[in-house]
Amino acid sequence: MSGTALLDELGWRRLIHLRSEGLGQRLAAGPISAYIGFDASATSLHVGHLLQVFLLTHLQRAGGRPVVLIGGGTGMIGDPSGKSSERVLLDAAAIERNSAALRSQLERFLDFSPGPTQPRMVNNLEWLGRMTMIDYLRDIGKFFTVPYMLAKDSVQARLSAGMSFTEFSYQTLQAADFLHLHQHEGVDLQMGGADQWGNITAGLELIRRVENRAAESDEGEGEGHEPTAFGLCSPLLLNRAGVKMGKSEKGAVFLDAELTSPYDFYQYWINDDDEVVLDHLRWLTTMSRDEVETIETEHLATPEQRLAQKAIAYDLTARIHGSEEAARQVAVAGAAFATEVDDPAVLAVLYDAVGGFEFGSEAESWTALDLAVAAAGSSRGEARRLIGQGGFRVNGQQLTDPDAPTPALIGERYWWVAMGKKRRFVGRRSG
Repeated sequence: MSGTALLDELGWRRLIHLRSEGLGQRLAAGPISAYIGFDASATSLHVGHLLQVFLLTHLQRAGGRPVVLIGGGTGMIGDPSGKSSERVLLDAAAIERNSAALRSQLERFLDFSPGPTQPRMVNNLEWLGRMTMIDYLRDIGKFFTVPYMLAKDSVQARLSAGMSFTEFSYQTLQAADFLHLHQHEGVDLQMGGADQWGNITAGLELIRRVENRAAESDEGEGEGHEPTAFGLCSPLLLNRAGVKMGKSEKGAVFLDAELTSPYDFYQYWINDDDEVVLDHLRWLTTMSRDEVETIETEHLATPEQRLAQKAIAYDLTARIHGSEEAARQVAVAGAAFATEVDDPAVLAVLYDAVGGFEFGSEAESWTALDLAVAAAGSSRGEARRLIGQGGFRVNGQQLTDPDAPTPALIGERYWWVAMGKKRRFVGRRSG
């Protein structure tokens, strides 16, 4: 895939929200290095980061070099974009620990093998941490006017509620990052979400002014030369309430299995809304255009089968948690409303997912009625009526006699209890 084909790829995927002039010509000239910044304020990426990670993935597949900037310096300040309150500041040790965790997750998307497209990870604390106040004011601050900074949407949205000078200065530091990477790492493109456009254009402006000053010094004039730095923004990945996904938002879904279980991760995508799932299929997979359009056609013809949700749920779960785990979650999802499940591994996942109940040696003498009461916490009279109406199954076996013995345990440990059309319970022997 060529550099210009990158825009075609991002275009049909609807991943381009804004881009700066001249980017197409620059990509036609050869491979490009591009960066996206990630703050290191948590031990895991979350689904709100996925769109940006896939931008880097498509860049690398097109022959470009991804540069992952870890905001070790700016993370101590906090980006005001999309936020209504100031962030908690982190120390260097926490940022270093979190950065190492993010690297392992990025390896599931990017190929870190040696070569011209090998991703580079950098920490902006390396250069921002060495910058003195005099350096900052002389080399960065003098290129920004107060009206220019006040005009940014991220600033306007916060002024009435109050905004510290610390966060007000954030755009200038992100611009300093772009300048540093442009000068020292050969990075000509910054990418990000739509809410980052103001910060990205601040970097473009800084690079333009610095290069114009250099041209004036060398040639006596500096205006009119072709841009050497570019920006591209994707749409925002929003949650179901229309709010930008983030780790500080209620219900954040993380890539770390310790923070969000594979079950919850898979279920999040299998329950994706019909209004957005087709966009997500384009945005958050590397499926070919033919594959995506085939799924779209079939999904629109039979939306009740949720084919697009199943496709993206499996694809993302396999990428992040492995194909074996993804296959297990497919089995779990299929079993959730089944009357018969005989796989102990699936039942082990369902035990946590549906809220199971435990039992000990006392269950050896249980009748069907005892088991129904233990599973649902219902009264004996209610459980007796349900059994008599034929709505009680254990391990797929219908039990119609309240005094009937219970079936043998699955894998010597589990009962799968189905009560009526929708209620399901997993019983697990303790010990």
